[in-house]
Amino acid sequence: MHGFGVHTSLWAIEWTRRGAEKSLAEALKWKLDFIEIALLDLDGIDCAHTRKLLEEAEMTAVCSLGLPRDAHASTAPQAAIDYLHIALDCCKEIGAVALSGVTYGGIGERTGNPPSEAELDNVARVLDETAKYAKSLDIELGIEPVNRYETHLINTGWQARDMIEKVGSDNIFIHLDTYHMNIEEKGAGNGILAARDYLKYIHLSESDRGVPGAGTCDWDEIFATLAAIGFSGGLAMESFINLPPQIAEALSVWRPVANSADEVMRDGLPFLKGKAMQYGLLAGNDYA
Repeated sequence: MHGFGVHTSLWAIEWTRRGAEKSLAEALKWKLDFIEIALLDLDGIDCAHTRKLLEEAEMTAVCSLGLPRDAHASTAPQAAIDYLHIALDCCKEIGAVALSGVTYGGIGERTGNPPSEAELDNVARVLDETAKYAKSLDIELGIEPVNRYETHLINTGWQARDMIEKVGSDNIFIHLDTYHMNIEEKGAGNGILAARDYLKYIHLSESDRGVPGAGTCDWDEIFATLAAIGFSGGLAMESFINLPPQIAEALSVWRPVANSADEVMRDGLPFLKGKAMQYGLLAGNDYA
């Protein structure tokens, strides 16, 4: 996970053969280093087809997900472990280097109360068992803190750090997201500093999930802090244009946040690459 990538939901919400072909074509067009594939429907993914496309494109992939309602780690740990093992098998067949996202719970999972010790213990058990299986497949496992409206379990960099240290596995990393950080952290830089020992991946998403550079995220603070900690992981642009109802509801996305995917790529990608180059995270030839 190095360089610049894009969450492929910008182009294809459902990872069908057609969606995969469109996304890989776009990734090559924009000269990306990797793509992120959302595993929303494990049964509907043609893993062998995706692997073939990735190999032909010489493209790296990261996969991501949130757990379904009947497999929430906090309340149904064994079901979560079983589901994550299936997802990891899919990642292995695809050739992905990591599985990340809300691997510890469901998107939209809230109880109305702070997380209990029993819930966190269940999450730790799930992550421990899943990390062991991921290691046997030579795949890394990430956890993404998301905002309070999407989960009550892990919202900040320091909470993700504490969970990793509670689990004790050496192949779990933190996956930050600037959209969520803009809501939850006392400054994006503080979130990055709290996560620094385990930070390998970051979603670069604007304050409204739209075009990077057109909102209120403090990109200078973000990139300056990434540079200060010597970050060398994956920089993934994430923006949503059109979402199916079940995903829109979970993410509370009720309107288009940009005019088109082309607008996001045309305006947002050069903006982010320019910031990365400005702060020394990309060499000049990487920007071309």
